[in-house]
Amino acid sequence: MDLPVMPPLKPMLAASVAKIPPGMAYEAKWDGFRTIVYRDGDEVELGSRTGKSLTRYFPDVVAAVRESLPPRCVVDGEIVIAHEGRLDFERLAERIHPAVSRVRTLAELTPASLIAFDLLALHDASLLASRQAERREALEGALADASPPVFLAPSTTDIGLAREWFDRYEGAGLDGIVAKPLDLSYRPGTRAMYKIKHERTADVVVAGYREHKSGPVVGSLLLGLYDSGGVLQHVGVCAAFPMKRRAELAEELAPLRCEAAGHPWAAWADAAAHERSRLPGAQNRWSGGKDQSWTPLRPERVCEVGYDHMAGDRFRHTARFCRWRPDRVPAGCTYAQLEEAVSYDLSEVLSAVGPG
Repeated sequence: MDLPVMPPLKPMLAASVAKIPPGMAYEAKWDGFRTIVYRDGDEVELGSRTGKSLTRYFPDVVAAVRESLPPRCVVDGEIVIAHEGRLDFERLAERIHPAVSRVRTLAELTPASLIAFDLLALHDASLLASRQAERREALEGALADASPPVFLAPSTTDIGLAREWFDRYEGAGLDGIVAKPLDLSYRPGTRAMYKIKHERTADVVVAGYREHKSGPVVGSLLLGLYDSGGVLQHVGVCAAFPMKRRAELAEELAPLRCEAAGHPWAAWADAAAHERSRLPGAQNRWSGGKDQSWTPLRPERVCEVGYDHMAGDRFRHTARFCRWRPDRVPAGCTYAQLEEAVSYDLSEVLSAVGPG
């Protein structure tokens, strides 16, 4: 492979802001695997945000790149999987599997798509120094003949339309809006764009914690919600605490520490139990052998957390601790309190794809 922009390259990132800023180009924020696609003839490499290769996990995307992208190019985009009219991150995550046969089977059962939203190189020219508006125009030309499962991300400079997208597209599983300054060059690894994400709150049960890597202080709180059958399901964690607060939490929660026996998540070490319920503690393809042990707590305390959206029955990202809720009882912390976005078919989003 010999391209004007070579792997590994860190993608340009976005900083969180509360409101959609004016005077920029606006795109939907896709909930998938960020990838930089390198194509040099038949050679294709899919680079992840961390620089690791995704190529072996997405043979269907590699084939689509050979079919739809220019013979020599570098494209920034997102690998996604759609299911029942919306993005499905859990099915996407299943692709990160060590068995080649399993990956091939999943590629047939749940094929992935590539959403392209930036062009970093074309033919023998690097576009990293070009303005965002110029790169977008070049991207539209490069993908003029592309066909599914390769899509050009919808883009607009109309802030009113961007606000509509922010409200409507969430129902298709999208994550918010990205705003890009029109004069912005491509700055790898820098938070030079802006992202606006949905923010909601929920009251959850604190049923355990993991220790911080630095010692016997709280690293992350393990959060639960009761399902319709009265079973406490593990829905995620909140973890961003100053070191002083981590030590205070360990002391504050010490009276609630209990033995695993009798705890709602006592079966966390039983692989079969994870098939029946969502539990903390299991090794998986993401843990990379890290210590997943945790300290059980009697599920008696409730806290309010901020979250952006759900992925199935769990928080898609790490939740943000807001406050303790001594006025709430754990039994009232159910999935019923969660706001559901109005359903919106993903095909309606992608039908907006096209030059201009």
